[in-house]
Amino acid sequence: MSNEKRGIQRFDLTGRVAIMTGAGKGLGRAMALALAEAGADMVLTSRTMEELESLAKEINALGQKALPIQADILEPGAGEEVIARAEKEMGHIDILVNNAGINIRKDAVDLQIEEFKRVIDTNLSGTFLFSQAVGKRLIKQGSGKVINVSSIMGSVTLPRQTAYSSSKGGVEMLTRVMALEWAPHNIQVNSLAPTYFETDLTRPLYEDPERRAFIEERTPMGRWGQPDELAGAIIFLASEASSFITGQTIFVDGGWTAW
Repeated sequence: MSNEKRGIQRFDLTGRVAIMTGAGKGLGRAMALALAEAGADMVLTSRTMEELESLAKEINALGQKALPIQADILEPGAGEEVIARAEKEMGHIDILVNNAGINIRKDAVDLQIEEFKRVIDTNLSGTFLFSQAVGKRLIKQGSGKVINVSSIMGSVTLPRQTAYSSSKGGVEMLTRVMALEWAPHNIQVNSLAPTYFETDLTRPLYEDPERRAFIEERTPMGRWGQPDELAGAIIFLASEASSFITGQTIFVDGGWTAW
């Protein structure tokens, strides 16, 4: 076998099953398609079934299985229900991508405690609960990958990001602790930290001339990211190519954090 073919196989996800939370739109959708293109069968969750069914059809067209499950990660027992269905219909779980998240942009003095808790619960507590539930299965089978979607705002920040930055900073520390605890079980836990990407969710910012210009000027590459530019990083972290990498955060940010 050629070195080139062995290199390609390191990124091959054939036979792997991945759970993706927040898969219905934006970066979650793009990452789910990337994993499927690399050979993974996908368990897709979000609160909107119509979006998941549309994505599942695209994944099926790639020749991969897709199981759409409508779920709110904050509902008690939601994680266990998703995992039970995944195990029943897919047989096993190899990869978890915690992507579900929200943001409420307000000045710290105006942010209500209920709003702060909602962001923390969704972005941090939801990530913990899904990771905990899947982690028990991965420990039992002696291998697996957990990828937590953080943000550059977990390491650097801007005004009006009190709740979001707090939650994403927590995600990165959670990633490191789980990486330490699960390393003996051959489970790699890492974080993926995107910058501003052009999606439907960020369209209001993109269409604000002042905000768009600020982001482009602040980014060394001078532009916003495109969703498919996360494909390489998510496949890398989900594959055997990253088998000796754990507890790390990979920034996909056009150079933002290099300042």
